[in-house]
Amino acid sequence: MALSWILLTLLALAVLGYFAGRSRALASAEGDARALHSLPSYYGYNVALTALVPALGLLILWLLVQPLIVNNTVSGMIPDTAIAEGSDRGLVMSEVRRVAYGLDGAIASGLLSEVQARNADADIEALTQSLKDAGQVLTQDISKPILLAAQKYRSMTSTGSTAMQIMVLVVALLGAAFAYIRTHREFRARNVVEQGILALLLLAASIAILTTVGIVLSMLFETMNFFQLHSWKDFFFGSTWAPNFRGGSELSILPLLWGTLYISVIALLVAVPIGLFAAIYLSEYATGATRSIAKPLLEILAGIPTIVYGLFALLTVGPALVSLFGDGGALGLGWMASSNAVLTAGLVMGIMLIPFVSSLSDDIINAVPQSMRDGSLGLGATKSETVRQVVLPAALPGIVGAILLAASRAIGETMIVVMAAGAIAKFSGNPFEAMTTITTRIVSQLTGDTDFASPETLVAFALGLTLFVITLGLNIFALYIVRKYREQYE
Repeated sequence: MALSWILLTLLALAVLGYFAGRSRALASAEGDARALHSLPSYYGYNVALTALVPALGLLILWLLVQPLIVNNTVSGMIPDTAIAEGSDRGLVMSEVRRVAYGLDGAIASGLLSEVQARNADADIEALTQSLKDAGQVLTQDISKPILLAAQKYRSMTSTGSTAMQIMVLVVALLGAAFAYIRTHREFRARNVVEQGILALLLLAASIAILTTVGIVLSMLFETMNFFQLHSWKDFFFGSTWAPNFRGGSELSILPLLWGTLYISVIALLVAVPIGLFAAIYLSEYATGATRSIAKPLLEILAGIPTIVYGLFALLTVGPALVSLFGDGGALGLGWMASSNAVLTAGLVMGIMLIPFVSSLSDDIINAVPQSMRDGSLGLGATKSETVRQVVLPAALPGIVGAILLAASRAIGETMIVVMAAGAIAKFSGNPFEAMTTITTRIVSQLTGDTDFASPETLVAFALGLTLFVITLGLNIFALYIVRKYREQYE
């Protein structure tokens, strides 16, 4: 509620600042807009942006920094004796936050008063029961250190929230006042506003880069912790994936990497020919009416959630393959014992990737200059020869990029593999057997009760970082191919 209130207040100040700045500029020119350096609206935008942008920047920074300060302060209050064997300080802090939020929920439901929630000498059992009666989730019984830490957490969070509201409003008012005082007929409001907008655009462009850097660093630090507990040689060069939270785990990425690449290759063998042929037909042979119907229908596949594809693989494709290749199947081969298999996941994933390949390839083929087609046809080439020898070579860089994008999408897919390929990590060339992938194992290692001090949990970050490097390599290779072949047609 506090955040919504402060955002609405900032928006109201910006609106008022716009009209105030515009009116002051016109008043300084005695109502003659022609005497102003900039249009009247620029003066209003200047006051509104000066009030809004710095205040929003402070708000975002405060929301990012305050939790770090509160967590570090409260974490230092927890004695080592309050940390049970097999746990760590991070898990205890999770329980502290859960109790703090539970106290807030109990107060909101009327089962606790603010005085009772702040009472350091409260009856622990009665307080625990009150939180459970209020529907709050507690994973363990509340201890005295956890209660004190939760109360401190609530106090610091409340104080910080109040201070944030005051500081953000002060900054907004000071910004509006500063911009309002500077407003006069000679002020270059247009230049200031355009420079401010340029800075905002630059910031927006930087968010994606900063987010990528943050993701990489977060995975890198946890991966370094993993390699302090587990041999990197076993991870990269071992041959067995057998996690055991009781110790003695064998955590090699190679069986998972094999399953990932195997399923992705099958998916691309399905998606690339069908998608590319569909793109050629839509761009070169289909009439306008056919294209207007077929292309949207084809792209509907891209909007289907992957969990639906997983259900389709589990309930339809898998049993169909078993009835064809399994014991007593139509072919009587006995190759496939279960619907969970590499082939099942690969076929369904390939269907999912068809719109990625077809839509991108269609746009790329349409971008080939019509003059190249006309020149080929004018020299006596047939339609098919023109497509094969002129259009496709000219569009090759973009088509390669589309295929590699589909490959990256296949490597990162999770739900279809979970429901259709099984969970067995092994080396096998048989597409009718169950296997698993890197993404599936990441989900498995981080599901349920996790101990972030164990290599069996931290291995998920090493797997994620490796997967990131693989997809980054695919993208770099795609850029290399595009640049190499594009030069031939520029």
